[in-house]
Amino acid sequence: MFDRVRARLARLGDAQTSAEPTVGLFVDGPNVFRDEFDVDLDELRDAARELGRVGVIRLYLDEHATPGLIQAAEARGFEVIVTSGDVDVKLAVDATALASDGTIDRLAIASRDTDFKPVLEYAGTVGIETIAIAPGSHGRSDALRNAADEAVTLEP
Repeated sequence: MFDRVRARLARLGDAQTSAEPTVGLFVDGPNVFRDEFDVDLDELRDAARELGRVGVIRLYLDEHATPGLIQAAEARGFEVIVTSGDVDVKLAVDATALASDGTIDRLAIASRDTDFKPVLEYAGTVGIETIAIAPGSHGRSDALRNAADEAVTLEP
């Protein structure tokens, strides 16, 4: 495992061969798209683009999601994952798998839920840079912010 981390860090640190980092953005829909936060899909997509080349951009929703939100997300390039189970579990498993397979250089999780702290910590141990995106200053999780390499707060 440490050989993989060293190789990834060496590749990222080599200025001559380094390209724009590949970003994976995972959005916890039920925790981000709440009336009190007023977050929009374009804002999330733009935040991911500022971090590098977007390789994966997923919005996780539960079975109560409106068809309008699903259509709007797909129209903006999001892969929408609707689950009848726990959104947090599906997102955490998918993000951990992607972090471990070498597909991305940066993992960004948009949520206010501290359940994702172990995902950010794991990603860091395998050499993935981590970003916690909060849906607003009063929706920010200190645990996520402290576990991540970088923290971004979306403001209305």
